[in-house]
Amino acid sequence: MEYVVYILRSLDYKRYYIGHSKNINRRLSEHNSGSVKSTKAYLPWEIIYEEKFKTKSNAYRRELQIKSFKSGNAFHKLLKD
Repeated sequence: MEYVVYILRSLDYKRYYIGHSKNINRRLSEHNSGSVKSTKAYLPWEIIYEEKFKTKSNAYRRELQIKSFKSGNAFHKLLKD
């Protein structure tokens, strides 16, 4: 099964969230239901970016890489591509 690295954007706030999951639809539902502590204050969320990986370790490595340039030029370039 594939793993997905995703970026969420809050619809009502200027906030982003980066994560990875095996089941992105279930994970988005968790974020939007308020059951994820770090995102519940900024509901609702939408998926604005996805990348697929064959292994969890590769997905996690990419998640950390994206987080390392969050809010910088590399982050915004990634969202435009």
